[in-house]
Amino acid sequence: MKNVPNILSMLRILLTPLFVVLYVQDEPLYRSLGIGVFGIAAVTDYFDGYIAREFNAGSKLGRFLDPLADKVLTFAGFAVLPYLSQDVFPILPVVFIVLRDIWVTIMRMIANRQNHSMQTSYSAKFKTAVQMIYLPIALLAGLFVQAQVAPVALSEWLFYSGILTWGLYAVAAFTVYTALEYMVANKAMFARDGSGSN
Repeated sequence: MKNVPNILSMLRILLTPLFVVLYVQDEPLYRSLGIGVFGIAAVTDYFDGYIAREFNAGSKLGRFLDPLADKVLTFAGFAVLPYLSQDVFPILPVVFIVLRDIWVTIMRMIANRQNHSMQTSYSAKFKTAVQMIYLPIALLAGLFVQAQVAPVALSEWLFYSGILTWGLYAVAAFTVYTALEYMVANKAMFARDGSGSN
């Protein structure tokens, strides 16, 4: 059981490119399969955390690998959205979301080098929850609009009313805020890193 959480995190990373390849296809069947792969990958996030807690299978590698796998999956989910429509899903907020995740990953690598564990804040956990609510809605709307199947009316309303667009900007803004919060909470770590490199 000790290695199962890390195996699930790696599986989440490996499933991500398969999701991207399937979802960007113009055939509704492939896009449906892509959403299925995304769902399976997302479920592994629950199970690796559950197993780590219940069986005391947590590890230093797992504390790094789990959030990295989350970021890879969410990055891919947001990255495919402008492919659907850049009017509905502008590139700029997606870029901010991706850059934030890259920056936080760099901070975690610095922390790992210093044997310092960066704790995930409540706002960061809430950010992840918001992203994982927004992404399935947006991805499913893209499928239903493409396939013209029920609930196509609701999906088209979400697409063209501006709700998904402003929702994306809101998610991006909150995502950037959590990066700033990480920097403030771990400023002592960066001070030590800067002094140690001189």
